Amino acid sequence: MSALQDPVHAVPSPAVRLAMPVYAATLFLSAFLLFSIQPFFTKLALPRLGGSPAVWSIAMVFFQAVLLLGYFYAHLLARIRDLRVSAAIHLLVLASAFVVLPIAIPAGWERPPETGQAVWLLALLAVSVGLPFFAVSANSTMLQAWFSRSAHPRARDPYFLYGASNIGSFASLILYIVLIEPVLTLPQQSMGWTIGYGLLGLMIAGCAALVNGRAGTAAASGAAPKAKPLALRSVAAWIALGFVPSGLLVAVTSHITTDVASAPFLWVAPLALFLLTFVLVFRTRPLVSTELLKWALPLLAAPVLMNVLVDLGWPVWIPVLLHLAFFLVAALYCHSVLYALRPEVEKLTIFYLFMSLGGVLGGAFASLLAPLVFNWIAEYPILIVASLFVGRIDRRHWRSVGVAVVAALAFSLLAGIFLPQPEALFASRSLAVAAVIAALFVAQFRWRDAVVPLAAAVLPLIFLQQAAVPNLFKERSFFGVSRVQLAEQGTYLNLAHGTTLHGSEHIRNADGSAVTGRPIPLTYYHSKGGIAASIQLAQERTQEAGRFGIVGLGAGSVACYARPGEHWSFYEIDRSVVRAARDAGLFHFLPECGPQMPIILGDARLTLSEEADGAFDYLLIDAFSSDSIPTHLMTQEALALYRAKVGANGIIALHISNRYLELGSVLAATAAALNLPIRIGQFPADPELPGSQAAIVAIITSDAEALAMLDADPRWARPDSGGVAPWTDDYSNIVAALLRRAQN
Repeated sequence: MSALQDPVHAVPSPAVRLAMPVYAATLFLSAFLLFSIQPFFTKLALPRLGGSPAVWSIAMVFFQAVLLLGYFYAHLLARIRDLRVSAAIHLLVLASAFVVLPIAIPAGWERPPETGQAVWLLALLAVSVGLPFFAVSANSTMLQAWFSRSAHPRARDPYFLYGASNIGSFASLILYIVLIEPVLTLPQQSMGWTIGYGLLGLMIAGCAALVNGRAGTAAASGAAPKAKPLALRSVAAWIALGFVPSGLLVAVTSHITTDVASAPFLWVAPLALFLLTFVLVFRTRPLVSTELLKWALPLLAAPVLMNVLVDLGWPVWIPVLLHLAFFLVAALYCHSVLYALRPEVEKLTIFYLFMSLGGVLGGAFASLLAPLVFNWIAEYPILIVASLFVGRIDRRHWRSVGVAVVAALAFSLLAGIFLPQPEALFASRSLAVAAVIAALFVAQFRWRDAVVPLAAAVLPLIFLQQAAVPNLFKERSFFGVSRVQLAEQGTYLNLAHGTTLHGSEHIRNADGSAVTGRPIPLTYYHSKGGIAASIQLAQERTQEAGRFGIVGLGAGSVACYARPGEHWSFYEIDRSVVRAARDAGLFHFLPECGPQMPIILGDARLTLSEEADGAFDYLLIDAFSSDSIPTHLMTQEALALYRAKVGANGIIALHISNRYLELGSVLAATAAALNLPIRIGQFPADPELPGSQAAIVAIITSDAEALAMLDADPRWARPDSGGVAPWTDDYSNIVAALLRRAQN
């Protein structure tokens, strides 16, 4: 009798005893490398794409797709009976990846195109990290398959190793936040990854040697049971249960980063939770009850949907924690059901292959397909509702689902017929409508059975709400959703990106007549605000026709401060914003005040670098007002670039108003590191000008007379960094900026 057949009475060989710790350590290192490369390389590529949160979403799809290829490759290797052959092939693949190490942006990929950024980013990822990521991605399933050939007592159910490997994944992401990113530069991270990769190759060779020796011989002497044929229903379930949490991972990350910052810290948190779920449930005794998760999921889904649809004015940490909590429970539930449906060990590699296929499809849906199909972030509520379906739907629910959808649509139709302003109902009370539908179904079914039909009823109401909100312009691009809407009973025209207002124009008087004449800048750009003050200072210091550069177009409000003879240029990364601002049927700032002003498309760091040194008398960086701030525009390297592009006495202004981040001390520290004189001004809204907003503006200049003028104005002050470390292209601390803003 073999050790596998009678593990209690068998005397384990040294190879058998070593198998568990060696395989666990190798899987830990492999997973650590696999997931540390993701935030590292995405941060490396981020400045080339304007800090867009879509960079992470697209990168996630790439990594998921390569992971699928790695699982397929591992499945093929597992079919080779001679482990020595499969091990030799894999070691050769691992060695071939050294041709692209250490990892860096290759020559010729410095600047993306004006359109097709997603395709460009996928290609960049492929040529830069595709081969090493592919080689490492195969290790998880391949090593489990190798371990199943050993004589270890747990060889017949090696799925626990997948949970164990994700401890390495989770650890790599946490360490990236607290240690790797703050301490190591990007070149140091790249070299460290290369060293770890070489060590991994040696450890994989050791794993192959262990199983290829006496451990593998013992396992081979036992007769494996004949595997059952693969059921189509099982395959569909594996794909669906991989699809939903993977799609939610992308959607939740995009939702959080859209209104805070595109920074690895915020990207890493959802991914770390995603990996943690595998650790918690891929084990013989899962640490979390599936029934408990089934009970908690709808309780968290309701407030998450509420926050997605309605701005409740909560402090930033509340919705962030709420969305992360929902995502954790949803992923735990899906992965718990997935683990319960795992097949026998003979189908291990095909199980992971279809699970990964679902992950790729979910990620592609959220990051590639949804932006093409929807002009709003529809994928998030769709996936929230889908999480309530997965693992629950059965025949008894289909009738209830049909009734729920019909009831929701009928209610909407009646509202359109009998209510004088049905769009107001759906714009502001859609959740109340959902509650009415919920009450009807709770009365008819037990509440737990009502979850699926309720979810089916809510989804059409969400789409009706979006359709009911009037938009004069709405377009979704790689950088988010831009929309133009009427406000205050048609008195104002607003340009919003995400949840942030980027420009407003007064278009109609109280009596209903149209506003005529030169448009008046509002919001942050009003005539008594800090941005206007910085422009006026530059105009006073300019002896002849000045040269003005504006990074961040918005609605084009500041164009109306231009004087005859001055040369103004705008720098904008989002083509949708340009289309809205230039449309004479919408805003009048550019058509009236600067129809010939050039607008240069692309990331500001890249486009400004192409300008001659000293090209500007004034340079405004207006990119930090809330939506996913591009941290690479506030680093030492960025300030050095701005300083080179203005004349000796030129003025650099940075608009640093932000709902979530305290940026003044960061800018003070970064300017001090470069010995650049800086002043920061606090400007309130103008009580005599409706539509104006308070703003925080920084000015950096070497002009002694300009600094003296600022020091004479009590609104301007010399900032204190308060011990904050300056930001660089290799280092930024979003967590501290969030905490400082919360304290203030």
